[in-house]
Amino acid sequence: MPVVDADAHVDETEDTWEYIDEPLKRFKPTTVSQNTSGPIAGIAKGYTRYWFIDGRFWLRRVRDDVRTATTVEKRELHDIPGRLAHMDELGIDYQVVYPTLFLMTPTDKPEVELALTKSYNRWMAARSKESGGRIRYVAMMPLLSMDEAVKEVAFAKENGACGISKKGAELGGRIASDPYFFPLYKAAEAADLPVCFHVGNGDPNMSDADFTALSPWHFGLSAIDAFLSLTLNEVPDKFPKLRWGFIECMSSWLPYALSDLRARDERTQWQQPFTMKSNVVRDSNYYITCQTIEDLPMVMEYAGEDNLMAGTDYTHADQSAEIQTMDIIKQMGDKGMITKQQARKIREDNPAKFYGLS
Repeated sequence: MPVVDADAHVDETEDTWEYIDEPLKRFKPTTVSQNTSGPIAGIAKGYTRYWFIDGRFWLRRVRDDVRTATTVEKRELHDIPGRLAHMDELGIDYQVVYPTLFLMTPTDKPEVELALTKSYNRWMAARSKESGGRIRYVAMMPLLSMDEAVKEVAFAKENGACGISKKGAELGGRIASDPYFFPLYKAAEAADLPVCFHVGNGDPNMSDADFTALSPWHFGLSAIDAFLSLTLNEVPDKFPKLRWGFIECMSSWLPYALSDLRARDERTQWQQPFTMKSNVVRDSNYYITCQTIEDLPMVMEYAGEDNLMAGTDYTHADQSAEIQTMDIIKQMGDKGMITKQQARKIREDNPAKFYGLS
């Protein structure tokens, strides 16, 4: 089985927006940079460059090659052969790429969202093809235009995507189980593309130009809310062939989430009836990315060994980033911290099955 980096990233660049349809070219993002010739009081490192979109600023981070262990050419996919060579060095056969800009929600206008998401998908489709299919992507959806989103699922399926992107709460706080999203879930199920809840912020009024937007409440916890929302409202039963992923939110929250569900099952069925599955993760087709810093034997007591994946967070340098993730997981198996079979499943079997790469 191939080794799959289940959570890598790209940094968008000017090339990303060259695919915007002609009538929507006026929505093309532009780059604005602050003068960095001297010290800037109160500005965090790397927070001096922005995308200007629809009258607002969104961070276009300036990254450190040493901290990320990457180069700008690889991060922005200018150098596909170089990125593939780096993947070879890291022992990675496939990278599944998530965006950077779209971890936030840069507009609440349907026409702007449509222009940006369609262009991103076509840029990634071209880059994926250039990589010979080794770099795959999770497609962005114009959720403010559901008919267009359904069309984008079909495009994604035919053009190198291996998943559909979602946030745990978006569009004015709509949670993952909101029926508004059911047409998207139906289309994803029919296309055999998983729905991937990556950490992120679904509020277009909160820009990552403000560092506090990246707090756990505003950024990291929405994927966990999706896990509970989908389960309590029995959405996986409505789409039994659909796979659901919870990406870059660690996995150590799973004991809490399952305990919360058990408590609701025992104490509040009168309020919100639901069927508590014997194995929530397995029976709901849930897959969760774990991180090397976690107590993986403990996590597997709750998740089992067939539904965990891992990613490097390639290009980023935050608390989720570990460029050597795949090698560390292998070493865990070799050293007996987990079994070799469990290490293989996390690195190979599970992400290949989740993303349809086997």
